[in-house]
Amino acid sequence: MKIGVIAIQGDVEEHVIAFEQTLAARQEIGEVVKIKHRGIAGSCDAIVIPGGESTTIGRLMEREGILPEIKEAAEEGKPILGTCAGMVLLAKEGDDEVAKTGQPLLDLIDVQVKRNAFGRQRESFEVLLKMSIFEAPFHAVFIRAPAITQAAENVEVLATFDEHIVAAKQGNTIALSFHPELTEDRRIHHYFLDLCRQAIAE
Repeated sequence: MKIGVIAIQGDVEEHVIAFEQTLAARQEIGEVVKIKHRGIAGSCDAIVIPGGESTTIGRLMEREGILPEIKEAAEEGKPILGTCAGMVLLAKEGDDEVAKTGQPLLDLIDVQVKRNAFGRQRESFEVLLKMSIFEAPFHAVFIRAPAITQAAENVEVLATFDEHIVAAKQGNTIALSFHPELTEDRRIHHYFLDLCRQAIAE
């Protein structure tokens, strides 16, 4: 199993460590690689788009030729995980703030997102979040977080907070407003690797 983390900007190392720890905990053979340019994403079984500055990440992925490779991976049914800025990039449509930047969107999940839906950096917070895929609440860390304001019927809502959708899934693509890599709770990583293993088997 080969997990690729977009390593252009943002909290890349945290994602790499989290997935390495999860693979080790599962005693599963696999590797986590950093994707900085074209030619790597296609060899991965799954792709992670980390938090950071979505405009910067999007433009650099476009410049480096990574965007079409991610779209191709999604078309092949490979799992894609986007956290925080990654949620924005996965969306079909952004708000006016996203539109003003002219940043590219992958259009891999049929939702509209709002950047900074919960305020700026100083309004960052943590909360125990009820998610439909887990029995116990998940410790979610929100940092200058986006949120989904509209979702198509074919999008599965995994969690809501403050009347906003903060976790959603369409096919094998998952978008999260928060940062699961910043806690010790690895349930989302296990869930994602389960999707990856299932996709490989198919």
